[in-house]
Amino acid sequence: MKIVFKIAKNELRYLFYSPIAWFLLIVFLAQCAIFYCNPVFDLANIQEVSRKDQPGFMFNGSLTIGLFLKYGIIMSVMRNLYIFIPLLTMGLIGREFDNGSSRLLYSSPIRLRQIVLGKYIGIATYCLLLVSILGLFVVITLFNVQHADYGLMLAELLGFYLLVLAYTAIGLFVSSLSHNQIVAAILTFAVIFILSRIGTLWQRYDLVRDLTYFLSLQNRTNKMLTGLIVSRDVVYFLLITCMFLGFTIIKLRAEKEAKPWYIKAGRYLSVLAITLTIGYISSRPMLTGYLDTTATKMNTIPVKMQQLLKEFRDSTLEVTLYCNLLGKGLGQGMPESRNEVYLSTFWDPYLRFKSDIVFKYEYYYNTIYSAEDSVYLQGRTIHDVAKESADALDAPVSMFKKPEEMAAIVDLKPEDYRLVMELKYKGRKVFLRTYDDPGFWPDYDNMTATLKRLLNEKIPNIQYATGNLERDAWAKGERQYSLHATFKGVRASLPNIGFNTDTVNLETQNIDPATDLLVLADPKTALSPVVMNKLKDYIAQGRNMIITGEPGKQQILNPLLQQLGVEMMNGQLVQPSKDETPEKITPYVTEAGTFLYEGLVHTRNSLLKGDTFPSLMPGATALMPTGNSAFTITTLLETMPGRTWLRTGPLVADSTLPDFDANAGDLKQKNFATAISLSRKINNKEQRIIIASDADFASNYRIGMNFLTYLLPFYTYTTDGLFPVYMPEIPSVDKSFRIGATAAAIQKTIFVWVLPGALLLFGTVLLIRRKRK
Repeated sequence: MKIVFKIAKNELRYLFYSPIAWFLLIVFLAQCAIFYCNPVFDLANIQEVSRKDQPGFMFNGSLTIGLFLKYGIIMSVMRNLYIFIPLLTMGLIGREFDNGSSRLLYSSPIRLRQIVLGKYIGIATYCLLLVSILGLFVVITLFNVQHADYGLMLAELLGFYLLVLAYTAIGLFVSSLSHNQIVAAILTFAVIFILSRIGTLWQRYDLVRDLTYFLSLQNRTNKMLTGLIVSRDVVYFLLITCMFLGFTIIKLRAEKEAKPWYIKAGRYLSVLAITLTIGYISSRPMLTGYLDTTATKMNTIPVKMQQLLKEFRDSTLEVTLYCNLLGKGLGQGMPESRNEVYLSTFWDPYLRFKSDIVFKYEYYYNTIYSAEDSVYLQGRTIHDVAKESADALDAPVSMFKKPEEMAAIVDLKPEDYRLVMELKYKGRKVFLRTYDDPGFWPDYDNMTATLKRLLNEKIPNIQYATGNLERDAWAKGERQYSLHATFKGVRASLPNIGFNTDTVNLETQNIDPATDLLVLADPKTALSPVVMNKLKDYIAQGRNMIITGEPGKQQILNPLLQQLGVEMMNGQLVQPSKDETPEKITPYVTEAGTFLYEGLVHTRNSLLKGDTFPSLMPGATALMPTGNSAFTITTLLETMPGRTWLRTGPLVADSTLPDFDANAGDLKQKNFATAISLSRKINNKEQRIIIASDADFASNYRIGMNFLTYLLPFYTYTTDGLFPVYMPEIPSVDKSFRIGATAAAIQKTIFVWVLPGALLLFGTVLLIRRKRK
């Protein structure tokens, strides 16, 4: 090893006497300074200005992530790294031939592997200077940012250096192929480009997919750049480095030996085979290790999800992906996306805690449109459409099963033939859906609900009453409830987050004993004695309900509500506003209301800093206790003080703003309750009933602004809090700077101008003195 280190020392000495090495060092420092100091100055200035009006102002997200990932020093440096390394490595081997020293090296007792390792260690040591420059900004960040996430930054430095090591090994090998330094630099660019893109080639073919994906440099550092160190990625970079060092030794040896071409080729293939074998074995989920270095553990699934996966124990969990050539989600489901998107991005966090998941794939074509649908089929058969679609993808139509073949395996019509996963465990099968939103893949709530169904755990059953023109849980109209009650295409709908939903006609059917929650949503006709008796019996049994009504229909619900000790007051609440018509009320969730669901407490405390939740009820009346209730009554939603009154007479919403008229019976008070909860102990359990004086807040048209704020907590509370399972995240604490705009400006001057200038001066003096000697 002494000889190796002597060669490395000589190589390092040469680099420091080379103008190109000093030039690249100065450019790298200036680049890092610009990409770091500009965001620091801008953000520090924002903080300074904001704190004049808001003392204690803090940013919403992690500043460490913002400075190193979002805005960019690390991402910018990584994107430009391929420019620096070829310029450093282009003469590593070639210049030995140019100055004639190669003959001395070949004739000396020094072995080729010592020469190659020595030169490589020399250039790798020089590259530590690049890491040190980045490390300088890591240290500065620890002083600039309060509670900076040092674990994230250290993982990023590791990812950067591993990529540098791979690039330098590639450059060393290419330098042995061409003695012309310019040609070597261009070839290094080309090899890096090929290795960055090879993972996208031939991904449709099972035989070569894993091989080309393993060789690909593309996105290999992504996980480390977000703070997750994965053993297979570390092993990959070490293997790629060793492979190209091996190629270099083989190339130099071939110049000394007169061997047949097939022996030389066999040596390359042997090194490649060993690399692929070790890489394949090390990338198996059961042999993969993970280390989340971030302070918030943002790369790790929540603890409750980990515990849920442990409940599967050693039994096999099988996942089958069904991809429809003519359906939604085709791009994410094709073989080309399997390694990079489906397995690495979506499933990898779960494989970390359950590595024996078995994955299967089925490709088919079918459509929700019938043969009579002339707009879609236009006189063609579904097979013709499939053939055209396959040709457009340059894929053989034979890889997709026909509709009748697929129907014999599974019925996907209820899933609208879109991209879906079927999970199988101990004979039970559950679909895990994808969604038409930016996230596309299921989130933790969807995954939790699916896994609990597989484990046969308790799933709440919700029934929506029908028979009196109530809001329809299946209809898509803007005043109906299908979007949150039954529609499978929205990730937050009740069936996708752990609820079973159905309807029951109270006029002709009995309430199922397995029903956990009955929803009576805005009946428009009088409740018959049959319906009233069923509802009374249901409530007397201590079972849970949600009841919603509308102004003008008080007489329909009040006979039922009065037996609970509550009534809807006559009239309609009015809240005059220059922005909205006066019937639109904006009540707030009370502090008691936030405790319906654990997640609301977190949102109130961490995001709203204890403030109230905004909400909207487009037409509501007031709820009032009658004084003889057997329940404990808690106000969940109430109007803002002084903004609202109760209008007892008719209200014209699309005219001038109404005025308060006490003579006409209008009523003013501090607050009006628009949603309340009733609770009592009965039959050794707590009975929970929620009553709301508006039904539109849960409608398809209004659901977006109200669902997470209080509608979902209503469902969670009245089904004993089973779903959704609250999975708290560790909050970021690196949300403020220790420095102001002035200090940031000084830093910018020092790092962008002074340090690069000093380095330029030092390098120039050193090179001039070297030339004189």
